[in-house]
Order: sequence, then C-alpha cells, then structure tokens
Amino acid sequence: MNLKALQKISYGLYIISSKKGDAFNGQIVNTVMQVCSEPPIIAVAINKENLTHDFIKHSNLYTVSVLSTDTPMKFIGLFGWKTGREVDKYKDIDYKTGITGTPIVLENAIATLEAEVIKNMDIGSHTIFFGKVVDAEILSEKEPMTYAFYHMVKKGKAPRTAPTFFKKEETESKTMAKYVCKVCAYVYDPEKGDPDSGIKPGTSFEDLPDNWVCPVCGVDKSQFEKEK
Repeated sequence: MNLKALQKISYGLYIISSKKGDAFNGQIVNTVMQVCSEPPIIAVAINKENLTHDFIKHSNLYTVSVLSTDTPMKFIGLFGWKTGREVDKYKDIDYKTGITGTPIVLENAIATLEAEVIKNMDIGSHTIFFGKVVDAEILSEKEPMTYAFYHMVKKGKAPRTAPTFFKKEETESKTMAKYVCKVCAYVYDPEKGDPDSGIKPGTSFEDLPDNWVCPVCGVDKSQFEKEK
C-alpha cells in the first residue's frame, strides 16, 4: 500500500485559534473543511497532544484564519513549530477578538471564520471538532495557500502531530546539496534560496551568511545537516 497517495488529496493552510479563560493559543492546521451549508458547519482535526486541543475542549470555541500564498515561513513557524506552552504567539501579531471572545488572527489572513463547537469525534490521535459558523469575514482577494504550495514552493514540512505527517519524505537530488533543519525538518534548497530572508536562488548553504537562521523555527546554521 502506497500511503503517499494520501498526499494527493488537496488541503489548505490555516491558523486555528481558541481560548481558555483569559489565555489564547493557536496552531497551523491543514485539515479544515465545510461539511454543511444550512446551517453552515465546518470541521477541523486537532492532535490531542496540542495545547489548542485542550483549549477547544475547554471553551467549545475556535476560529479559522485562511492564510495567503505570500505568508512568510517565519510566521508559519510561529504557529506551526512553536508551542503555546512556552511562547505567547499573539504577543507581536495582528489579531482581534471575535464575537465569542476568541482570538482571530488577521495577519496574513485572507478570510476568517468563527465557530461554536456542536459536536466532537474521537478518531485516535486526533479529535474532529464540528463547529457552527457564527461569524465570517473576507479580508483580501489574494490567493489562499494550499498544502501543495506550502510543500513545493515554500519547501515546508508537516509537523509530527499533523494528520498528514509521514516519517520520511523523499526528495529529488539537486546539483547543490540541500540541508535539513534538525529541529523542524525545514529543507534549505539552494535552487530556491530563502527570498523572505533576502537569500537569492542559487545560493549554496555554505555561502549563507553566518547570521542566517531557519525561516521556520529560528535556529542557526549549526542545527542543519546535509540531506541524505
């Protein structure tokens, strides 16, 4: 059985936010879908290990921010690779609180949804939270980021707790060696460079400036190893 067939299913890239008392937390997900139109119902799958899961279970509330294709990897890294148990993800970003008091990330978002949980389903490593949409807004006409775009253009990887995570992802060999971040699995591809950090395509890993850091998790070059 070739489980890579699952990677052909189309996904988007979103930030799910929730609250617990006065505390806010959020994370990147790719598993959001509309399941009903009347009333408007959406669903999201969240790993039970994630802090956001605990917040949604407690409040029965969550919001969805649909990310644009020009979202910087550093921003994706904040919500995708850092934990709210250690950092305040909302400290320096643009967000607002919705009609339910739940945070809604506005930065890099093209649309937002606010939902009240009406049912949840235990499916093993994850819980699916079905939410009735109580508010929604379009912020921009930019293109939404798909999961394929995140992988192929942004060179992003799936976190271990993502439902689409695979233990090993094969990549094509290139003339210049690629280097992999040992912390978050981001792959530096010399052919693509790192435009968000001012690194032009065609820049080898060895030629990166000493102050360059992983655009996803922020570690320095010493935490990278050559891709095997």
